[in-house]
Amino acid sequence: MLLCFQQRSEEDRLSSVRQTFPASFTGLPLMDIDEQTDKFYSDDVEENWSSKDAVLALVAFVVIAAIAVGAYFFYQSTEPAPLIEGSVAPGFTLPLLHGGSGRLSDYRGQVVLINLWASWCDPCKQEMPSMERLYQSMKGKPFVILAASVDANKSDVVQFVNQLGLTFPILLDPGKNVFNLYQASGQPESFIVDKNGKIAKHIIGPLNDWNDQQDPNVQLIYQLVNSR
Repeated sequence: MLLCFQQRSEEDRLSSVRQTFPASFTGLPLMDIDEQTDKFYSDDVEENWSSKDAVLALVAFVVIAAIAVGAYFFYQSTEPAPLIEGSVAPGFTLPLLHGGSGRLSDYRGQVVLINLWASWCDPCKQEMPSMERLYQSMKGKPFVILAASVDANKSDVVQFVNQLGLTFPILLDPGKNVFNLYQASGQPESFIVDKNGKIAKHIIGPLNDWNDQQDPNVQLIYQLVNSR
């Protein structure tokens, strides 16, 4: 009885395959039919797995792309806006060389020359004497120089200032906080800030003579100082 049931099931399976692919199994012996049947079911399984793999790959690609796009926009949102002429100068507070603190906001209504420098910087040493002359010529006018040193040792700053006889405010920035805030690339770099606290000019590198009234940058300072 069990044998008859198994034989009948096998005949039913073969009959179903013949009905599905009549031309493929015409004249084939029983062994060949079995092989063709197994191949049919095996190919169907492989095709189903291939479809699943394609769907999974597509989903993975979409997820990775979404993460990449999200990371890009997050980075863009946390990246500080570039400092361009006409933008508001970022506020800061730094310790002064001779005590106390210097805040950019304290000089609102004045033209501020922010200078980023270091005692080991030869171009800084070359331009600062003329910067001191400019500062002296502007006495009594709405103008100030804030020179922020990135030196790690305060003693180096003291020696440098005494050697050149500088009298304008010297700020200490060993952690390069203002240097990074102003997205500086080296020393010296200077920013001319107008009376409204906006960057009027960004100067990379030293100026030959800060007291030369024929220099366009110096002319700009005088123009801003004399403006209402």
